[in-house]
Amino acid sequence: MIFTRQRVINTAIFFVAAGFILVAPTFFDEYTMRILSNIAIFAILAVSYNLINGVTGQFSLEPNGFVAIGAYITALLLLSADEKVYQFVVEEPTAFVVWMNSGFVAALIISGLAASLVAFTLAFPVFRVRGDYLAIVTLGFGFIIQILAINNPQVTNGSLGLSDIPEHANFYWTGFAALFTVLFILNVVNSKYGRAMKAVRDDEDAAGAMGINTFKIKTTAFCTSAFFEGVGGGLLAVLLTTVSPDQFTFFLTFQLLIIIVLGGLGSTTGAIVGTILVIGGSEWLRFLDESMNIFGYETPAMPGLRMVVFSVILILVMLFARRGLFGNGEVGDLLKKLKSKKR
Repeated sequence: MIFTRQRVINTAIFFVAAGFILVAPTFFDEYTMRILSNIAIFAILAVSYNLINGVTGQFSLEPNGFVAIGAYITALLLLSADEKVYQFVVEEPTAFVVWMNSGFVAALIISGLAASLVAFTLAFPVFRVRGDYLAIVTLGFGFIIQILAINNPQVTNGSLGLSDIPEHANFYWTGFAALFTVLFILNVVNSKYGRAMKAVRDDEDAAGAMGINTFKIKTTAFCTSAFFEGVGGGLLAVLLTTVSPDQFTFFLTFQLLIIIVLGGLGSTTGAIVGTILVIGGSEWLRFLDESMNIFGYETPAMPGLRMVVFSVILILVMLFARRGLFGNGEVGDLLKKLKSKKR
């Protein structure tokens, strides 16, 4: 095995991250651990979304649909038959819904596979178009999933959603799931498939002329991304212990889009850093909504001020880093640039 600079850096980051996941519950309170779990889940969603949107260059707006699929399937698999019969008040659940049941890990895998299967089916009509048209088609898919969830109460309990989902998403589960996702995506990006994805992003027509099966490459990226978005949706369901259609609006996709653009389209490192800044930052600035004592003057509570300040910070970052914080590079590329500047 050849130990390149990037491989050494990735290995070091892996052990540091694994160590942090193991010791974090010892040092942080329950509230902080919940924020960290939320960051880990959104890191899974952002890194997987970045694979199709940033690495492959397909302007897709579908994540909320796949996250919803993963969340509902995980919830239905973990709830017992009695709990489903009790919760479904609009219409009785179908026999198949009542029968559905599995363990936690199996539920996540099934959720990911179901989302990936839907992505594979969707790829045939979706990738007949490009650019803005692709964005519109995938945006419509997200709305369709939300409407289906509302209008099929015998399967999803309609707009009431599902509650009392067993809470399995402690930081060990979410943290190591995020770590596995990042390692998997990095291996894909650095493989021959990843190089083909980048070729499609840079010039799809040229990639096709060079013998790359562009449809196959885009479908591979789409299905891989959907799998981890489904898993992330399942983890989100067991973290919140409730699932409802209004959790999976376009705002979720927009939030992920902000994260990967802020970090840098095509950069896995950027997607992780963007997640920490957007998800963690919006939570850590919560004190701005509350009454504060500034030099002896008590300011009134101003709900929503944190989002104003956070939006201004995002605008400033994007003005001075138009390609995102990392561009399409990784942490090793950034260190290399800093080293060359010192010379």
